[in-house]
Amino acid sequence: MTGRIPRSTYRVQLRREFSLDQAAELVDYIAALGADTVYLSPMLASEPGSNHGYDVIDHTRVDPDRGGGEGLSRFSAAARAAGLGVLADIVPNHMGIATPRLNPWWWDVLTHGRASAHAAAFDIDWDAGGGRIRLPVLGDEDAATPDHGLTIEDGELRYYEHAFPLAPGTADDGATPGIVHDRQHYELVHWKRGDTDLNYRRFFAVSSLAAVRVEDPEIFDATHVEILRWLREGLVDGLRIDHPDGLTDPAGYLSRLAEATEGAYVLVEKILEPGEPLPADWAAAGTTGYDALGDIDRVLIDAAGQTPLDELEAEVRADSPQSGRVDWDRTVHDRKRAVADGILRAEVLRLARLVPDIEGADDALAELLACFPVYRSYLPAAIGHLHEAAALAKERRRELAATVDALLPLLSDPDEELAIRFQQTSGAIMAKGVEDTAFYRYGRLASLNEVGGDPSEFAIDVAEFHQRQQLRQASWPLSMTTLSTHDTKRGEDTRARIDALAEVPSFWRSTLRTLRSKAPLEDGPFEALLWASLIGAWPLTRERAHGYAEKASREAGTRTTWTAPDAEWEARLHAAVDAAFDDDDVRRAIEDCVGYVAAAGWSNSVSAKLLQLTAPGVPDVYQGSELWNRSLVDPDNRLPVDFAERRAVLARVDDGELPELDETAAAKLLVTTRALRARRDRPELFTRYAGLEVVGPAAEHAIASDRGGAITLATRLPIGLERAGGWRDTLVMVPHGAYVDALTGAAFDGGAVEVERILARYPVALLLREED
Repeated sequence: MTGRIPRSTYRVQLRREFSLDQAAELVDYIAALGADTVYLSPMLASEPGSNHGYDVIDHTRVDPDRGGGEGLSRFSAAARAAGLGVLADIVPNHMGIATPRLNPWWWDVLTHGRASAHAAAFDIDWDAGGGRIRLPVLGDEDAATPDHGLTIEDGELRYYEHAFPLAPGTADDGATPGIVHDRQHYELVHWKRGDTDLNYRRFFAVSSLAAVRVEDPEIFDATHVEILRWLREGLVDGLRIDHPDGLTDPAGYLSRLAEATEGAYVLVEKILEPGEPLPADWAAAGTTGYDALGDIDRVLIDAAGQTPLDELEAEVRADSPQSGRVDWDRTVHDRKRAVADGILRAEVLRLARLVPDIEGADDALAELLACFPVYRSYLPAAIGHLHEAAALAKERRRELAATVDALLPLLSDPDEELAIRFQQTSGAIMAKGVEDTAFYRYGRLASLNEVGGDPSEFAIDVAEFHQRQQLRQASWPLSMTTLSTHDTKRGEDTRARIDALAEVPSFWRSTLRTLRSKAPLEDGPFEALLWASLIGAWPLTRERAHGYAEKASREAGTRTTWTAPDAEWEARLHAAVDAAFDDDDVRRAIEDCVGYVAAAGWSNSVSAKLLQLTAPGVPDVYQGSELWNRSLVDPDNRLPVDFAERRAVLARVDDGELPELDETAAAKLLVTTRALRARRDRPELFTRYAGLEVVGPAAEHAIASDRGGAITLATRLPIGLERAGGWRDTLVMVPHGAYVDALTGAAFDGGAVEVERILARYPVALLLREED
């Protein structure tokens, strides 16, 4: 790996309202905070108004709304002057096509069909559409009419605000709009047919994002020309690759990218299931850190809370559409199967079309996808996942055994198109079935329902946490670690407060019963998820609470859905949210619960932050999360950040203030800046990982590690610690040497040191060995 390697990053979300020039005004603050690299969200031209940038419409220019090419040059110069590197997020898998005329490639393909110079750029099954691309845009009233509600205006075919090109000569005879439409290289169909009849590959179930065939060397070059310029001219140092699982050949893509960038630092947004390794042959430094997030959350959760929370989950299911035995694995399978039969049916049918001679292939393929244990296999090395799925599919559906056996040789051959496309499809089925559905149907402990996590793994002990960090240090020491991103279902401090509920399951049961009785929705698991999420994020605005409730309920799909909203039930849902603000009993129940676990949440938050910032890997701070990040699912987690407030808090702690651990979150910023500066200024102290022994009556409440001279000490299960009488005579075995706590300035000598003395001020400490 060549070029600059980050020691830490700070993620910034670019958009029209926060351009590269505004980001440039932040570099002095980011440098002062201690991060050494700015991590930028996608910058290529995207759909106007996009708040994420993943809907790229032109690979040849920086988005003008985000500052354009000149804005990037100015930003990069400012970052360099502040001593910062730059990491850029890129999107190789797909392009935005919501507004066809804005995407020159897509417009040309719609105009000229297979003869288009850009036809090879998109993954289109032309034969399945009779030589036409199916576009799911028509409404109910227009789909069955001869002209489909279409008009011809200014040389374009129009459908309300939608505009489409006309193939040359197809409208010269004055024919009706319906007849002209039938002459085009595209077919406008009812919007619901996108789930079953779409004939171009897309991103998950998002029909406005069309997959790009980046495996073609010419398409790779065309889609990376601007990105490679950034690296060649020193505007950025490294890349974050969005959704590599959607690519035909992730390993091949990363190899080509490494060659083109001369081995620049590259991270992949790869979701790993528990225990699943990152493919060893990938030319990447590691993942974007969801695996680390899951480990940190779980070591801070009280394992003793699992049984009572399991019992509570069973109890609240009694009057729910999800009644019956609590079975996470079954929930995952059933939701994935529903996705394969529903919103991603078109993708399954495309697979089945590749094996027309195998009867019932669509059913068997859907079952294999529902049984697949990870997001994607990487043939031939990870073929074991395929065999595991096949065995489970045949166990669940014995009548499919012969069909599965017929498919297996084709699915096992990495050169077979069926195998390639199956690998691309399995990740989409997993993401939509688990992250975007099952996660909203399982209320046991909402903080566990997080991207990259498996809610069935409730907690891990300190020994397991140490083992996982040692593996990270040995295998992927430059992999990113994170606690919050633009995709997390709940921000890190929302989860930290919810984690504390596992220490007080009886209190949580009582609170939930009160809330359900005062604002009943008759969907117990969803109600548990909803109220825990609002308690975790409290206080929040009414608007944010309503936005979350509506999105979560439609994702769950038990009472209402995106495609068929139940107006009556949603009215009840919004009334329940309003009750949180307007009903004295409901508001009191929420505020009493928040008050009961607030201090524990603060403790969990700073412990999680210090563990993340000092553990093996390259830690990322998501914009603004140096203070409390009590966000909920997007777009809530992409809200504007008050950087003036953060500058002021940083100035105070730099002036020597040791803030209280309280609702101001100033103590979290103190922890963040001291840890980041230690990583930047004393890298020699972060070269290995070893768990340190803690002995005494409260030993289970401490996590201690040595990174090679930097000693991290953090508190876990703070409610239980307080109930047991505090640290008492608990000791941590600190290696020989003289140390100074980076947070408080207190000095300590190595040896058997009283935990209570080290943690006299805060629940965490970062002891840095003094230089000889």
